[in-house]
Amino acid sequence: MANGRTMTATLADTEAARQLLTRLDNGPVTIRMNDYGGFEKVGDLPWSLPTSNRQITTSAGDIMLYQGDNIVIFYGSNSWSYTPLGRIDGAGVSEIRDFLSGSSINVIFAKQGQSGIDDITADTYKEPEIYTLQGRRITLAGRKISDLPKGIYIINGKKQLIK
Repeated sequence: MANGRTMTATLADTEAARQLLTRLDNGPVTIRMNDYGGFEKVGDLPWSLPTSNRQITTSAGDIMLYQGDNIVIFYGSNSWSYTPLGRIDGAGVSEIRDFLSGSSINVIFAKQGQSGIDDITADTYKEPEIYTLQGRRITLAGRKISDLPKGIYIINGKKQLIK
């Protein structure tokens, strides 16, 4: 819950998301989140969660763990190393921006039956769609995006430069 609105989220299939869910068994957690970079809200968790960072290009609605003790909700896009926690369900960019409006807000995270994020389910990692500029699909096969040879790629529909 934020700005008087409630949204649901689907949790990622990560140890961090499972531990977050377990922590929420004790009741809702309110996180003070501040605007950062014009594309995300960041707040300090009251505890650390285990990281399994990987290079990710985020989109509006993604919920990520940063440095083990910061929760990040995106209303824009960024490419960085995060641990996925989940994704806001069924909301468009404008709805997510409205949900997170204000430079500093309180966001309440809660399990179903509490207030805040309801109907939490697990989602498995899906490998990003990567294409060369010639249209050839590339699979990571256990590698990271940063392991790709230098060049320009289309990753999940967006052009990205790998240096």
